[in-house]
Amino acid sequence: MTDYVQEQEMEIEALEAILMDEFKEIHSSESGLNTSNRCFQITISPQDDDEEFSQSSVRLALIFSHTKKYPDEPPLLNVSSLKGIHSGDLKILKEKLEQEAGENLGMAMIYTLVSSAKDWLSERFAQQTGEEDAEVDEAKKEEVIVPHGEAVTVETFLAWRERFEAELALEKAKLMPDSALSVSKEKKLTGRQWFESGRASGKAATAIAEESDEDVDDIDFDDDDFEDDEEEDMLEHYLAEKTGSASHS
Repeated sequence: MTDYVQEQEMEIEALEAILMDEFKEIHSSESGLNTSNRCFQITISPQDDDEEFSQSSVRLALIFSHTKKYPDEPPLLNVSSLKGIHSGDLKILKEKLEQEAGENLGMAMIYTLVSSAKDWLSERFAQQTGEEDAEVDEAKKEEVIVPHGEAVTVETFLAWRERFEAELALEKAKLMPDSALSVSKEKKLTGRQWFESGRASGKAATAIAEESDEDVDDIDFDDDDFEDDEEEDMLEHYLAEKTGSASHS
């Protein structure tokens, strides 16, 4: 004659040793089962050896109670969500476990049911994760900005750089301060400037002064002459600067 009570006690001891903190006894009123017998709850997460589920967002409780003739008859079973599992999925899992319990009559089966629930949870969670990843990838594809315009090649870049340097040189010449050209202007003293600077002496100075006064009265100064001189000076300064840069490079 089979000692059902002893077999049930041995199974409980084995489950406590294997599952440790995941296994605990609960009051029958908390079990959701129609029984006054001892009830137990096992916390189940996706497979622990899968890195993808190491920080699982789903967790369930498998609740069972031994019947009088267990394991020759199936145990009472219930499942509840501890985190992230819908009632429809719980119903599917419960039906799956009840079917497996009927297939394993005559042997201790609770740990087998726990393993089956872990596998189911891993597969179900992996499927949902895959769908979410696919949605994220699709959203990223939609966010990709398609570039417009001409592709940059060596030839187009060199042409652009040549135009840029020419424009930069022109702007630099326009913005060049007058002091930058003062050296070249100082080297070209007029006769009057030379005289007034005190470099002339004696009769030569007097003669130059008289001639300069007469010439000033007769000369008609044109503003365009001064502008041309300034542009020439700017050009000479830019060419000199360009030549110096080329020699250093």
